[in-house]
Amino acid sequence: MASPVHPSDFKEALIILGAAGVVVPLFHRLRLSPVLGFMAVGMAVGPSGLGALAREVPWLSAVTITDASSIGPIADLGIVMLLFMIGLELSLERLLLMRRLVFGLGSLQVVLSAAALGAVALASGQPPAAAIVLGVALAMSSTAIVVQVLADEKRMASAVGRTSVAVLLLQDLAVVPVLFGVGVLEAGSAGMGFGGPFLLAVGKAALAIVAVIALGRLTLRPLFRSVARTRSPELFMAACLLVVIATGVATAAAGLSMSMGALVAGLLLAETEYRRQIEVTIEPFKGLLLGVFLVSIGMGLDLGRIAAQPLLIPAAAVALVGGKLAIIACLARAFRLPWATGVRAGLLLGPGGEFTFVILAPAAALGLVSPEAAGFAVILAALTMAAIPLLSTLGNRLAPSRAARAAVDPAVLPLPEAGPRVVVAGFGRVGQTVGAMLDVHRVPYLALDSDPDEVARQRKKGKPVHYGDVTSLELVRRLHLDTARALVVTMNDRDAVDDLVAAARRERPDLLIVARARDAAHAAHLYGVGATDAVPETIEASLQLAEAVLVDVGIPMGPVIASIHEKRAEFQRQVRAQAPGVDIRPALGRRRLRDTLSADRAPEAKAGADR
Repeated sequence: MASPVHPSDFKEALIILGAAGVVVPLFHRLRLSPVLGFMAVGMAVGPSGLGALAREVPWLSAVTITDASSIGPIADLGIVMLLFMIGLELSLERLLLMRRLVFGLGSLQVVLSAAALGAVALASGQPPAAAIVLGVALAMSSTAIVVQVLADEKRMASAVGRTSVAVLLLQDLAVVPVLFGVGVLEAGSAGMGFGGPFLLAVGKAALAIVAVIALGRLTLRPLFRSVARTRSPELFMAACLLVVIATGVATAAAGLSMSMGALVAGLLLAETEYRRQIEVTIEPFKGLLLGVFLVSIGMGLDLGRIAAQPLLIPAAAVALVGGKLAIIACLARAFRLPWATGVRAGLLLGPGGEFTFVILAPAAALGLVSPEAAGFAVILAALTMAAIPLLSTLGNRLAPSRAARAAVDPAVLPLPEAGPRVVVAGFGRVGQTVGAMLDVHRVPYLALDSDPDEVARQRKKGKPVHYGDVTSLELVRRLHLDTARALVVTMNDRDAVDDLVAAARRERPDLLIVARARDAAHAAHLYGVGATDAVPETIEASLQLAEAVLVDVGIPMGPVIASIHEKRAEFQRQVRAQAPGVDIRPALGRRRLRDTLSADRAPEAKAGADR
C-alpha cells in the first residue's frame, strides 16, 4: 500500500512553481523585472515576512517557508548552474577580443572596489581578515540579474552591455581564485596555519582540479558524441546534468565548492562543438533554479533588522552603489568610453552580487567574518540586487541612449563574437557547398548541424560548425541571429525549413533569409512566410541538366544561356502565380547580399589602391 502523501512535503515546490507560473508572469505583464518577482515572493513567504505570523495564524504555515535552509540545496544548485553557464560563455575568443576591458577595466574595478570597501570595513572596527573578505565579497556584481536585465532590454550588444559584460567576465574569473582560497580554508580548521595540513589541503584541491580537467578533456567530447547519436533530447539533457553535478560533487569532495567544479566543466565544454546545444538544454533548469536562489535571497532579507535600522541600512546601500558607481564611471572614462556609458554601467554593476553570498557563507562558517557583519553585508547585497532593474531604468533616463552611442573606439569595445556573420542552418552537402563559397569570398559564417559525426569531421577540417537541433530557433538565435548578416536554411526537411524561416522572420523582420525549397510550390510558400530568396532545388537542377545537354550536343553557349534565363524567368512567374498577394522579387535577396559584401570589401579595396 502506498504511503499517504502529506501536503507539507510539497509546500516548498508549490511555492516556487507558483512564483514561476503566476507571480513572475504578472511582473512581466507590469513591465517589471522577473528578478523582482522572485525576490518579492521570497520576502513575502520568508521567515521575516508572512512566515513570522505563522505561529499566530496557523493556516499561513501552508503558504510560507519558515526555515530558509529547506530550499538551501536547490538554491545552491542554481549557483552551480549559473557558474556552469558562465564557464560556457568564457571562450578564449571572447576573452581575447575584449581583453582590454576584461583584464584592464575589470581587474581595476575589482581591486579598487575591494580596497575601498575593505578600508571602510577596517575603519568600522572589523579585523583585517574580515575587512578583506567583506571588501572582495561586496566588490562583486550580479551576473545573473545584470545579464537578465540587459537581455530583457535588448542591450547586450550596446556599449553599456559590452562594458558590463566585460567587467562581469573578469569578476567571474576572479571568483576562481577566491573560491579556491575560501575552499582551502574551509577544508581545514581555523588554527591550522600554513604548515603541513594547509599545504595538504592545497595539494588535494589542486589535484582535484587537475584530475577534473584531464578527465574532462578525455571523456566529455566522446560522451556527448555518443549521446548525440541517439538523437534523444532526454538523454542529452541527462548527460548535461550528469556532467554539471558530477564535476561539482568531485570538487566538493576535495574540499572546494560545487560551483568551482561546474565552472571548470563549462570551460572545458566551451571549446567543443556541443556548447550551443548544451546552453539551450540547460537554460530552463538554470532559469528555474536561479529563481529558487532569488527566492532564497528575498527570504534572507531580514525585514525586522531593516525596520530597526531605517536610516543606516538604506544609507549603506546608497553608499555601496554610489562608491562602486564612481569607481566604474571614472575607470570607463580612463578607457576612452563616454561618461554616459560609464554611469549606466556603474548603476548596473554598483549593487552586490550572488557571489557575495557564495564568498561570505564559508567565511562566516570559518569565523573569518562575524555573523553580524556577514548578515549586514548579505542584507546590503540583497537589497541592492533587488534594485538593479530600477537602477537600469534610472540610468536610461539620466544618460539617454544617444549619448551612450557616442563615438567609441572599436578597438576598445569590439563585438564579443567578432562581428556579424552568415548563419548556415544545416551543414550537409548543400550547406558545405554554401560554406565553401563563403570561404572563397572570405565571408565569415557559423554553421549548425544535427549529425554529430559530420560535425566532428568538419570541425577537424577547421570549419566553424556547432552541433545542435537545426529546427530550434532558440539555438539559431544563440548563433547571434540579432547581428547576423544573413540566414541560409539548407535542410531537406520541408516542415523544418518552413518553421525556421517563419520564426526567424518574426524574430528579425529585416534579416536576409535565403532558403532551400523543394519545388516551385514550396518556394511560393516560403516567400509567403518570410523568405527573402527561395531556391527550388528541382528547378535549378533541371536547368543545369538542360544547359549541360544543350552545350554537349553542340548548341552555342550564348543561346543556351539566354534560353536558360528565359526558362528561369518563366518558373519565377509560376511562383508568383502560386503566391498571390506576396511581393516576390527573386533577385532582391541576391542583390542585397552582393551589395552588402561589396560595401564590406570597399575599405579593403581602397586600402589596396592606396598601397
